Amino acid sequence: MSFDPFSESVQEHPRILVVDGSKVSRKLIESCLRIDLPQAQVVSCATAQEAKEALESGEITLVTTALRLPDLDGLELARHIREHAPQAYIPIIVVSGDAQERLVNRSFTDDVTDYFDKSLGFSALSAFIRGYARPDDDTTGNVLYVEDSRVVAVATRRMLEKHGLSVLHKTSAEDALEMLNNCVESNDMTVDLVLTDVYLKGGLTGKELLEQVRQDFGFSKLALPVLVMTGDDNRANQTQLLRAGANDLVQKPIEERLLVRKLKFQLNLSQAARRAAALA
Repeated sequence: MSFDPFSESVQEHPRILVVDGSKVSRKLIESCLRIDLPQAQVVSCATAQEAKEALESGEITLVTTALRLPDLDGLELARHIREHAPQAYIPIIVVSGDAQERLVNRSFTDDVTDYFDKSLGFSALSAFIRGYARPDDDTTGNVLYVEDSRVVAVATRRMLEKHGLSVLHKTSAEDALEMLNNCVESNDMTVDLVLTDVYLKGGLTGKELLEQVRQDFGFSKLALPVLVMTGDDNRANQTQLLRAGANDLVQKPIEERLLVRKLKFQLNLSQAARRAAALA
């Protein structure tokens, strides 16, 4: 694969996949995005097959798709992306004139991140996409940070707090899971995102923490994003972490700007999904 899952250039220059059988719709979306996201690279696809090929050619920041495509249903394309995209969690936005009806009938799947009613106009869609693709500098949230080295934890905590993030530090996966359990039992979810090292002292590793968050607690990637820090550059091991439910990986040694961008992107994505759910 040619993509780099840790590439800072992808953070600076979002690569947005626009999938629609209508050439006119694709051109209108692309034109609006060039105004709202001038640094973005827009990849235009007329079919699901073209979209699949684009996914193989480089990292994608976000996907918009029509429900009706010449060769595949948009929801089937979303499922394919979830199963085969060789990278971190990709927001998938369905753009449709009957999105509201499908939402009411609960015919959207968890493969779809959000929906947009195209009757609101392409300029509104462009602003909507910008909210997902590029988090504002004032994006905030509570980060549950799991790191067994207190020296590293102090430095990282200061770094994140400098960027407006609140940090709840735990030294073990067990302590982190206890905190999450207390949040669930009290119905007071004070954690917006989990950031964990993959190697931790104690009984559980960061990967096992991730698996319990996804399987035992049942938190989806949107409900509780998890970022895993790793110094392992083995692609197979990285893929295992992503398949286990990591939203994204952060390569060590940590680069401050990239770490903050990745955290704020996932926080922004999760918060936008919650707002949409509240309005549904």
